[in-house]
Amino acid sequence: MSARAWRTGFAAALATLALLAAGLPARAQQGGLDYGLAPQRIADGVYALIGSTEDFSATNGGNIVNTGFIVGSEGVVVIDTGPSLRYGEQLRQAISAITPLPVVLVINTHHHPDHVFGNQAFAPATLAALPETRRALEAEGADLLENMYRLNGAWMRGTGMALPERMLEAGPLDVGGRRLELFVLSGHTPADLAVLDVASGTLFAADLVFHDRAPTTPHADPERWQQSLDRLERIPFRHLVPGHGAVAADAAPIAQTRDYLRWLGQTLRDGAEQGLDMTEMLALEVPARFEHLAGAATEYRRSVIHLYPAAERAALQGR
Repeated sequence: MSARAWRTGFAAALATLALLAAGLPARAQQGGLDYGLAPQRIADGVYALIGSTEDFSATNGGNIVNTGFIVGSEGVVVIDTGPSLRYGEQLRQAISAITPLPVVLVINTHHHPDHVFGNQAFAPATLAALPETRRALEAEGADLLENMYRLNGAWMRGTGMALPERMLEAGPLDVGGRRLELFVLSGHTPADLAVLDVASGTLFAADLVFHDRAPTTPHADPERWQQSLDRLERIPFRHLVPGHGAVAADAAPIAQTRDYLRWLGQTLRDGAEQGLDMTEMLALEVPARFEHLAGAATEYRRSVIHLYPAAERAALQGR
């Protein structure tokens, strides 16, 4: 065997061992890295792809997110593109298996990485978001991308950042032969977009709503988030697609998310007013009523790290 062939074979063996060590599923070990995307029909022409409620990992490849698409008479509107180029490509394939119509608009509901890093799979001119979402991606996108490579490994191969080119605003939007209503909100991030398909009454609430999954808070303002939930609750929807968790036919996931955020905000305020340090806050237990939420204990600790310094500053200013 030549030295070059030996090196090639050794490198391939190392790559295989790395995949096995990362715990990738059988399809991934074979090089397929298949997300197994299966569109769930919500209503006529409306589909959602439901991710797991886990954390990012090399096992799930970052598929912890709900995405969706709406088929109109003239084209398709995509709601979020997933965590990687590979996800975006497989999402596009899933769409083409249902309709031959072109994708005419791709909406990024906010700037978090599991919602935007599939953008590369779609034509740049179709990519759209709120102006603040684009600014956040310009400021934080490189760091978010680096972290996704670290967490998800080989699933991210080839993924880069494709910024939205079209800027969206609140109000009605006719696109692809479908009428949408866009709601500009905030709280989960500084700019959160909810999308209502008027014909079916399907509300894509994105990460303003978590269903049986503890909310994530790296950019959160819990008070503003609760105000946004109040606004969502007033929308006359028939189907609710949360950013994470199962689709619902009522507002129960909104109430669940609000309940958790109220508890979280009050817990942080109480701790700061009592002078507890971060170590003491981290040691607190999540109430029993939230124990069924996936990731509850982990997300609480992350939220303390994200949000407790601001609660301490507010308590000091109030004294």
